[in-house]
Amino acid sequence: MQIEATSQNDLIEERSPAWGAVYALSLGAFALIASEFMPVSLLTPIAADLGVSEGQAGQAISVSGAFAVVTSLFISASVGDLDRKRLLLALTALMIVSGAIVAFAPSYLVFMIGRALIGIVIGGFWSMSAATAMRLVRAEQVPKALAILNGGNALATIIAAPAGSFLGSLIGWRGAFFCVVPVAAVVLVWQMASLPPMKVPRVARSRNVFALLRRRIVALGMAATGVFFMGQFALFTYLRPFLETAAHADPATLSFILLAMGVSGFIGSSFIGSLLKDGLYRTLIVIPAVMAAVGAALVAFDGALMATVLLLGVWGLLATAAPVGWWSWLSRTLPQEAEAGGGLMVAIIQLAITFGATVGGVLFDAGGYRPTFGAGAAMLVLAAALAATTARASRLAQDE
Repeated sequence: MQIEATSQNDLIEERSPAWGAVYALSLGAFALIASEFMPVSLLTPIAADLGVSEGQAGQAISVSGAFAVVTSLFISASVGDLDRKRLLLALTALMIVSGAIVAFAPSYLVFMIGRALIGIVIGGFWSMSAATAMRLVRAEQVPKALAILNGGNALATIIAAPAGSFLGSLIGWRGAFFCVVPVAAVVLVWQMASLPPMKVPRVARSRNVFALLRRRIVALGMAATGVFFMGQFALFTYLRPFLETAAHADPATLSFILLAMGVSGFIGSSFIGSLLKDGLYRTLIVIPAVMAAVGAALVAFDGALMATVLLLGVWGLLATAAPVGWWSWLSRTLPQEAEAGGGLMVAIIQLAITFGATVGGVLFDAGGYRPTFGAGAAMLVLAAALAATTARASRLAQDE
């Protein structure tokens, strides 16, 4: 992959950096994340309209994650030397199709087909996001480009859930989903105008990403990452029905709580860098441990509104910042193979989201929020333990 990076940066030197394209991708990331997680705040009306349980409606997260896993692992080999501009345009067009299918779905099956299509977009976009940034700007500008791209992700994380809840109360869940379609259409037009041709040299064909798991520290770190996201989404996916049934939150209060979680998450992402600089593994251990305590406390307080709001503020502060920590771990552990490792991490995260949402849905349908949140907390404790084991493996590797 070093050859690819050198080749692409040589091409960038021959033209001006494509900052317009970077901002277009950032808006695309916003629309994509909003599409991916909007079901979290709309489970109750989706379930009622389609005649399914809230647990079944929650599988909208699971199916998109499953298709994202397959796509992230195999899209590079499948498209071969296809110009990456054409690929990005095709993925954005598919996002529009997915949004329309979901918004007008006459049945649960059609709804899930639309969610499967957004999974393909998720896997394809994120698996090539870093490499795309490298093709658009000079080498020294790549960190800034990645920060802008991920800014769309952070913004959607803040407003997607509360906006979905608010719009759902005004125009219904179908209207809320359809609001993403015109945004994606703007992204498509902007990308067509701003993205330069991005042909891929034959030498850049991807390697077998699974070979990285033969290294103990990589296997442990990926396991910790996966279990963390399992625990997070076993709980997070079913927050709305918990808030409605246990905390008795009305739509306005629900939107406020979700917005507060998003704002606290943005704050956490802004400040985590300083913690990671001098205490990477300590941060990776503490975050899931505290989130596990929050999950257990939510059960203990049994929906008491003020306590719930405060606890979910802490949850948002940590949950949004945690991925930054694991991507930092990846860059330090695999500095020469960050692209291959990134593809593997995308697949593992999406698989973990799928599994976590599935387990959470089964438990929620069977026993409500208590076993669901308890299972999520247990997974987060395991994630903290795996992070500690990864830290020990890292120290041993440095001593050798």
